[in-house]
Amino acid sequence: MTLAVVVAAAMFVGVVVYALFGGADFGSGFYDLTAGGSDRGAETRLLIDHSIGPVWEANHVWLIYILVMWWTAFPATFAAATTTLFIPLMLALAGIVLRGASFVFRKYAATLGQARLFGAVFAGSSLITPFFLGAVAGAIASGRVPAEGYGDRVGSWLNPTSVVGGCLAVATSVFLAGAFLCADAARAGKDALASQLRTRTLLVGIVTGAVVFAGLYPVYHDAPTLADGLLGRAAPLLAMAAVTGATAVVLVYRRRFAVARIFAVTAVATVVTGWGVGQYPWLLVDEVTLTDAAGAAATLRGLLVVVALAVVLVLPALGYLLWLTQSDEWSRDG
Repeated sequence: MTLAVVVAAAMFVGVVVYALFGGADFGSGFYDLTAGGSDRGAETRLLIDHSIGPVWEANHVWLIYILVMWWTAFPATFAAATTTLFIPLMLALAGIVLRGASFVFRKYAATLGQARLFGAVFAGSSLITPFFLGAVAGAIASGRVPAEGYGDRVGSWLNPTSVVGGCLAVATSVFLAGAFLCADAARAGKDALASQLRTRTLLVGIVTGAVVFAGLYPVYHDAPTLADGLLGRAAPLLAMAAVTGATAVVLVYRRRFAVARIFAVTAVATVVTGWGVGQYPWLLVDEVTLTDAAGAAATLRGLLVVVALAVVLVLPALGYLLWLTQSDEWSRDG
């Protein structure tokens, strides 16, 4: 295994973790959007605020980690991707900013109308952001980012693979959020709310499974290199995703919410990992491999030192934060 592959693996860990924690964060917008009117949806929105309040900003640490690793370790491909895909990247950034601002402003809105407006912006931007991030992944995986950059500014991300990637990002985010919110509601003793969320989570879980596997058809015809990898070396991961995803849906149906979260996380993690394994060894598919894209060896070694320091200094703090939000004391406060 080359140094470049080790650094890429460390970067991809960030992709998987951001897909899980950032995804569950973004997916909560769907349940906010479908909660109902001000009175009927108040309990759901309070649960969402309570569940994501401590972590919604911390989750973006992983996005920053990914971007810094990418532009430092593989600078030419980072430039190629950003010059080609700046439209979806800017739209995703706008969604992140609007989502964060509206999430805060809703709490301090002077009128009910303002609160509704900020709530709608929060919910809408929560869904468009993962779509555009998924579209970027689809553009790269389908070989539409040229090595020299400045590719097709529209067609690069408006294509079958990018649409599948965007829809997959939204669907998995919403399913993760539903599994976590059901567990949070049940742990807080809000059984009626957990039942309401359970129905929507079951529907989303079925749709997510359909998107994952039905999406293989357009990808097969639009991105043959990725499709060969997905149906070849990544096939065991896709099979594992099918089993764990179906198990998560069954557990949600049986109201085993705490255990369902584990299987939901595993299912989404294996889908994302399968995508990465299917794309390997390309960084820009059909254009540049990981080894060819890597920067200086000294830079790569320095990055691995930084990653090791982050594991020691940052991960314990993030882990403690997540542990606190899952404690009984925090649940009772909600």
